Amino acid sequence: MKQFLKFIAIALLVMLGFSVVNGQVKRAKKPSAKESKGEELTNSAYLFVYFTGNNKTDEAIRFAISKNGYNYFALNHDQPVINSEKNSSTGGVRDPHILRGADGKTFYMVATDMVSAHGWDSNRAMVLLKSTDLVNWSSSVVNIQQKYRGQEDLLRVWAPQTIYDEKKDKYMIYWSMKNGNNPDIIYYAYANADFTDLEGEPKQLYYNPGNKSCIDADIILKDEKYHLFFKTEGNGNGIKQAISDSLTGGYVLQDKYLQQTTLPVEGSSVFKLNNGSGYILMYDMYTSGKYQFTYSKDLENFSIPEQEVSMDFHPRHGTVIPITTKEAEVLTAKWFSAPEVLMTAHSPFIKNKNISFDTTTSTLSLLLKPDASIKKFNPDFTAFPGITVYPKGATDFSKGPVSYRINIAGKGPKLLKVSALKYNNPVLDGYYADPEVLYSKKTNKYYIYPTSDGFNGWSGTYFKAFSSPDLLHWKDEGKILELGKDVKWADRNAWAPCIEEKMIDGRYQYFYYFTAAAKIGVAVADNPTGPFKDSGKPLISAYPPGITGGQQIDPDIFTDPATGKSYLYWGNGYMAGAELADDMTHIKEETIKVITPNKDFREGTYVFFRKGIYYFLWSENDTRDKNYCVKYGTSTSPLGKITVAPNNLVIAKDASAGIYGTGHNSILQLPGSDKWYIVYHRFNYPKGIQMGDAAGYNREVCIDKLEFNADGTIKPVIPTHQGVAAVGKK
Repeated sequence: MKQFLKFIAIALLVMLGFSVVNGQVKRAKKPSAKESKGEELTNSAYLFVYFTGNNKTDEAIRFAISKNGYNYFALNHDQPVINSEKNSSTGGVRDPHILRGADGKTFYMVATDMVSAHGWDSNRAMVLLKSTDLVNWSSSVVNIQQKYRGQEDLLRVWAPQTIYDEKKDKYMIYWSMKNGNNPDIIYYAYANADFTDLEGEPKQLYYNPGNKSCIDADIILKDEKYHLFFKTEGNGNGIKQAISDSLTGGYVLQDKYLQQTTLPVEGSSVFKLNNGSGYILMYDMYTSGKYQFTYSKDLENFSIPEQEVSMDFHPRHGTVIPITTKEAEVLTAKWFSAPEVLMTAHSPFIKNKNISFDTTTSTLSLLLKPDASIKKFNPDFTAFPGITVYPKGATDFSKGPVSYRINIAGKGPKLLKVSALKYNNPVLDGYYADPEVLYSKKTNKYYIYPTSDGFNGWSGTYFKAFSSPDLLHWKDEGKILELGKDVKWADRNAWAPCIEEKMIDGRYQYFYYFTAAAKIGVAVADNPTGPFKDSGKPLISAYPPGITGGQQIDPDIFTDPATGKSYLYWGNGYMAGAELADDMTHIKEETIKVITPNKDFREGTYVFFRKGIYYFLWSENDTRDKNYCVKYGTSTSPLGKITVAPNNLVIAKDASAGIYGTGHNSILQLPGSDKWYIVYHRFNYPKGIQMGDAAGYNREVCIDKLEFNADGTIKPVIPTHQGVAAVGKK
């Protein structure tokens, strides 16, 4: 009987998760996620969890999906997948963090319970969420100030995250918290078994040794070491990390910044790539509406990955986790549509900023690069789990749109059309504006020097150059000048450059004038693509005599073929000009002259000479305005009075073609000919007109022909999608 009872007792212990070894009762080791799920847990995709901005409608959890960890597509049309009104105390949720549980099948999410419109010191709570299918979530709110004593001076509770503590078999939640005048400090507490509340008092996890704020902590375990990434504030802002052998303390600061940008950053998060090749440290460049990804093999050294990173949405502070094929199928079945499947087309021959879907005709429109074959073109749709697209591979688009059948698991097949067109405009791949064009006698190539666009509020901090042998095929030559790094006197608003190639003492030199922080600088190089060396201080930093408003921006350089003298022009709200000294890096102060042509002048002066006439071109209206356009006047000298004719339009919108915001140009004369081209920017086609103000900093560069009447007046240019053919080729 005793033996029978002993057998029953051992069986019960085993059922309860204990093991009996040599008569000793021990708690059985909790199976790892991989062990508990077996082959089902082979990760094949990624889930990005994020919010989108500071409006209340933006402060909600959204999902996006990726096959490779670099290229992400929003689910549910970039709309919330969880209702903030029902799951938070404030009606808003920010900074979501998601974690796969130790059992491999439960997901835990935590987020800041906050509406930013109430103020950055307005929130006291976090939201805890739990799911077993990534679709249905239970939630609870934990208000730190109400739950714990001594929190009367609590100002904010930010960016909670969760990690599994294997030793305690519990989930630890950690977050930053600010009390009174003290800096933000990272605290932790353990969640209860149901993941609906916190147990015990919050304890300090990490503080900045410099007694400055530290926020947005993210912890990852590697080789028995806990790596805590966080944002510093108050004494240089950026991403740093601290390392410890213990999850709950003993972190030692690794005192170097890890971000690979000079732009402000926050909300760092690390995830491991499914192929085991390394890790991605990503962070929110929150003033620019972009994320930056960096790659590391060891979590110590980080660099920009070679793989292009893309998103069809604008996330704020979020996290990424690997997911399985089955989990990806669940997500796409719930929140992905047939048009969104087609929008994943990523052939290298596609101009990826110009993809659009017309709901009225159920047609996806693709603009192709010059070397694409229209008769044998493969859009290369992303093959997410549970989704098939037919036909596959290369297809003939020369006869018009092609019908595709899209099957999403759990949904019926859908027939849609895809159109592929070869337009030469835009000429550069990506968002760029304010283009300056140059033909180099040294290299016999063409160059475009634009503003790097696509940043909220024109907040870019670097300049790039592009080269071409024929005006059709353009090579990205990379960054040629970075504010803060190459230019020490300014670190913001890199705008509207211009350049001059000049023979000095038997060799070509390149003088690059640029706008930075509403001042104008100059850098010099021996080659069209640099390296450029900044002069060390602004060339123009004050208003010209008699001017009290506007901005010192938009330089233009012109060398008079009649005299060989060079002139610099600039101004927003006014047009000013001055003769440059022989060294091209100083102006002759006594020659400064305000020559504003009329009351409608806005910005973007460009000067060129043809058949005895000095042409002055400029832009009118605001660059965010669909009616932004180019006008012109003429003069008999570089600084003389400008005559403005009644009909002086150079280029303006063509609404019938969906082209808007055409302006801020430069002019190119083909060498040895009287053939001329206008290089300008426009709103992104076709989405720009629907972007509102954002159209003014999501622009693209185009080229069209510029022609003259017999009397020397400029014929109005009708902007085109076709652009110009390759020069020197039939």
